[in-house]
Amino acid sequence: MNERHTLIADPDSVDAAIESRYSVRAFQSRPVPRQVLKHVLRVAARAPSGANAQPWKVYVLQGQTRDELVRQVSTAHELLHAQPEREADFQNAYDYYPTHWVEPYLSRRRHNGWTLYGLLGIDKGDKAGMFAQHHRNFDLFGAPVGLMFTVDRAMGRGSLLDYGMFLQSLMVAARARGLHTCAQGAWLRFSSIIMPLIGAGQSEMLVCGMALGYADESALVNTFTTPREAVDEFTCWLD
Repeated sequence: MNERHTLIADPDSVDAAIESRYSVRAFQSRPVPRQVLKHVLRVAARAPSGANAQPWKVYVLQGQTRDELVRQVSTAHELLHAQPEREADFQNAYDYYPTHWVEPYLSRRRHNGWTLYGLLGIDKGDKAGMFAQHHRNFDLFGAPVGLMFTVDRAMGRGSLLDYGMFLQSLMVAARARGLHTCAQGAWLRFSSIIMPLIGAGQSEMLVCGMALGYADESALVNTFTTPREAVDEFTCWLD
């Protein structure tokens, strides 16, 4: 049977895979079988892309390679924290966030940050607490699998749109197999360390990283839920 004509017999399960996805910030150490990872990546590869360019390239880090990534980047993050004057040594591969935030995005960002910190007992002005929580990015929040995504620098900005669809497809496919994820832009600052470590070529640019594994459901941080705007707030109905 042609896959494009497959009947979706259980649409609620599709919705559940999307709606139950959230940024997990505490994982179990339980390993993820390679065949499961291959399946998730194969499903995600059905994501659309302009001219079917499929601009994604994925590096899967487990075991010793995963631990070495964590070691090197964690050391660099601690160095940058101690010597902020060295910020120029650690530049993002591209501008993920705006230089100047405007409303309503600024308020959403602040609400997201302070709600999370409040849940964890990190008070405003607690720089040590904020640093420690941010630093957990570079342990992949304990996940046994780290994914690094790159794109060829020859590609246009539209390839990042394609990439977003691929990443969402991957995260939803992971949910369908009982896995959780956390897409991470935090790794971008350390692309000069990451790219040689994973064996990426000079023509590649780091897009983002991702932690993947089985969520630690007992962790307080995983009770954090981000709100979403109502449909009519972001939709214009043109009849």
